[in-house]
Amino acid sequence: MFQTQLTRKLGIEYPIVGGTMMWISDPEFVAAISNAGGLGILASAMYQTKEDFAKAVDRLFELTKKPFAVNLNLFPMMRPIDNSEYLDVLVSRGVKIVETSGHSAPEDLVGRFKQAGMTWIHKCVGVRYALKVQSMGADMVTVVGYENGGATGTLDIGTLVLVPRVVESLSIPVIGGGGVTDGRSFLALLALGAQGVIIGTRLLTTKEAPIHENLKQALVNASELDTMLIMRTIGATHRVWANAAAKKCAELEQQKAELHDILQVVSGEKAKILYTKGELDAGIVSCGQGVGLAHDIPTLKELFDRIISEAAGIARRIADSTNPHA
Repeated sequence: MFQTQLTRKLGIEYPIVGGTMMWISDPEFVAAISNAGGLGILASAMYQTKEDFAKAVDRLFELTKKPFAVNLNLFPMMRPIDNSEYLDVLVSRGVKIVETSGHSAPEDLVGRFKQAGMTWIHKCVGVRYALKVQSMGADMVTVVGYENGGATGTLDIGTLVLVPRVVESLSIPVIGGGGVTDGRSFLALLALGAQGVIIGTRLLTTKEAPIHENLKQALVNASELDTMLIMRTIGATHRVWANAAAKKCAELEQQKAELHDILQVVSGEKAKILYTKGELDAGIVSCGQGVGLAHDIPTLKELFDRIISEAAGIARRIADSTNPHA
């Protein structure tokens, strides 16, 4: 059930994509997502050298025989990497699915995607941007509503409006997200016209997620009110878990602090301390409002199977309730 253009094009069991998460989407976690029936996506920006990145891709091929993707990050970074060199690695290894995300479309890379026979997925924030990459040859686009964790853009459009607007404007498949946590939200996204869903925050509270148990438990105990937007004043709006680091960032922004001072609070090094040592206020963690619906810590396979089973049950109940002969 729930075979879509996404599952057929990518060769995956379920139309579920694991959102790319910095310092989390490593080979082990990505492989676990793919092995559970979804599409895992490696975060290339985690690797500071072409050699380390190549080792990560090789490791992924060792861990799974299922399809996976690699994200090329187009956002400005404190330590920029050469995506052209990273694309060399993908081509040489025969990676077949590439995701791009950032403030601009990868105009200098598209020709190489096509030449290598890659399926190109681009993650963007609205209709105008989706139309642009469709015209450039994107095979699919991903859009996420305002509820999502991580980068939200500046349009502030909720999932229920954004996804169908993009779907009705494009001729290529759309992957939708923003608050997807269970069978209810999965089915809702398909009803909105999406060919698949992207899930980020809910995957943090799984057994395979490479984050400290302290953080997993804190997220399970969190509600939909425990997120906040930060970094809007520096043009990089993110929805994050409302811990002390996030509140400090908001305070600095309100005080019109120097960019350097803000970046010190939200740095990846601080986040890694939170993830690895469980010091819950050490750094920021991207977190969507759907965290309020994450009530346990299953395996990825258990979570995906549950989502599909729940969605199928809901679909049957809706069909029965509208059938006058039932």
